[in-house]
Amino acid sequence: MVRRRVLVSGTVQGVFFRDSCRRAAADAGVAGWVRNLPDGRVEAVFEGEPAAVEHMLAWVRQGPSRAVVTGVEVVEEAPEGLLVFAITA
Repeated sequence: MVRRRVLVSGTVQGVFFRDSCRRAAADAGVAGWVRNLPDGRVEAVFEGEPAAVEHMLAWVRQGPSRAVVTGVEVVEEAPEGLLVFAITA
């Protein structure tokens, strides 16, 4: 298991980024969470098998069709044993 925290910049709020991310994570079998930040970025945590987490890292670099991703920061963290993926406040 691996865990990655990402900060996604660009036009990523108001374009269904969080819900699309939740669905993509569920399809990939990845646990974690996603939320909007006050500065306009989206923050997410992905936890799961390395290949599945890498799939989600590739997904956030594109996002849903209406998103325009201009930057992605990735930080490696220790897994916490998360079991589901959720949209948080």
